[in-house]
Parts: sequence; structure tokens; C-alpha cells
Amino acid sequence: MESNDASTLAERVLGRFAAAIGQAEGPFLLGISGLQGSGKSTLGTELIQAAAARGWGAVTLSLDDAYLSREERLRLAREVHPLLRTRGVPGTHDLALLISTLDALAKASPERPVPVPRFDKGRDDRYGEALWPTEAEVPKLVVLEGWCLGVEPQNEAALAAPVNTLERDEDADGRWRQWVNAQLRGYLPLWRALHALVVLKAPGWDVVARWRDEAEQSLRDRGEPRAMDAAAMARFLQHYERLSRHALATLPAKADVVVFLDEQRNPSWPP
Repeated sequence: MESNDASTLAERVLGRFAAAIGQAEGPFLLGISGLQGSGKSTLGTELIQAAAARGWGAVTLSLDDAYLSREERLRLAREVHPLLRTRGVPGTHDLALLISTLDALAKASPERPVPVPRFDKGRDDRYGEALWPTEAEVPKLVVLEGWCLGVEPQNEAALAAPVNTLERDEDADGRWRQWVNAQLRGYLPLWRALHALVVLKAPGWDVVARWRDEAEQSLRDRGEPRAMDAAAMARFLQHYERLSRHALATLPAKADVVVFLDEQRNPSWPP
């Protein structure tokens, strides 16, 4: 999503919820859900700037900021399933940290500033807490964004057949996808705590995979050691395909606002 589009979209989103934000007794928790590469972070940044222009304190937080530590996820890989080495799916987040941070923000003060967690994707681990930004006042708006934000568990029948070669070859008995689906139930109280949900809806899964690969190409062009080649990227994305397709099919009906994206990520505001 281009910066100008995101800026305009942020103003429209704030306009849509301005009355509710202004009347809220505590922080207004606005969820932004969109699949990989859809522009969630860009929109979140623009929302913070637009809120500041209205005189509102605002904070943005991503599900990605609350991943379990690398060591904790390696332990899950050993004890539960090897596919849990890869961060991102439900069950690889520290929900207690995320919820406690949101609770603390509602009581923030100069005497009790709140550290807001941040994750270093280059190291595949959290930054040390000394590097986390802090908030010293209760924000009027908290933007929580994530690729699976708002997604509910699938039914058991939907889990039976693999959706790609990774599930077929590396989760043949379905143990990984069943565990991930079960963990997703623990996220539901957080989804219910959202005051509003905005969904950035991609045209389909195939274009999402292309968007994510475009982002990785920029790392390849810079010679980043952590950049994935095309084969590694294709395998990586298969970890998220199941719930991404589920999100595309189910989230629009649950959202307060659905913003439709075309294949170039141009947003279309609903009528």
C-alpha cells in the first residue's frame, strides 16, 4: 500500500470511529487484520500520525511483537512438532505478555511507564526489554495489527485434508495443524476485547504469496544473509496458507470495516 493511500485510509478509519474513540473511558482498541504484505504496518503508522494530529495519544502493537522467544519456540519444536520452529502461527505468541501490556497501557503514567515489546526478525528473537519503547500516559488509541487477527478456529472436518505439500509431507497425521487450531481458541478473548476490527482484504491467497515474495526480493537485492530464495519462501508461506485462506473466507463477515485491495494493493473504501 502506497503511503498516500495509507494516509487517506487512516483518516477515513479514524473518521469512522472518531466518536467512539472520543467517548471511550480507556484506550480504544482498534484491530487491523490483513494477510502478509497487505500494508498493516504502513496503515498502523499512518493511524498513529493521524491520531496525533487530532491530539490523541496513540500506540501501535503487532502480534509479531509478542512472539515467544526463540528458545521457547525451539522447545515447542522439540516437544510438540518440528514445524513450530517457524514463528507466526497461533501458539507461537506470548499471549500473556500481549494481554498484560494492553492492560498496563490502560494504567500508564510517568510513575509507571509501560514497556511495549518489540521483536527483532533479523535475530528471530525479541529485543532486550531495555530496547523496548515505553509509554508514560494512557493512550486514547491502541492499534493492534496481525495477519491472523480475528480468525476463529476451523472445525475438525476442515482439518482433515492437507492444503499444500508442507502439510502433506511434514504434517501427514495432522498433528501440527490440529495443535495450532486448538491454540487459536486461546486468542478468542483477545479478539472479543477489540472495540472495532478493520480487515484489509486481499483478492486471494496467490497474490498474497506474491506480495510477500516481493518484500523478500528487496532483501535479496541488498544481499541480506537472512533473505530466502524462491524455494525457501514458497515453503515458508505454506505454514500460513491454511489460516490465510480461512481468514479470506470468514473475516469480512466479522469486520466493522472491510477495505478491499486490488492486486497492486490499492485500497477501495466501502460505500
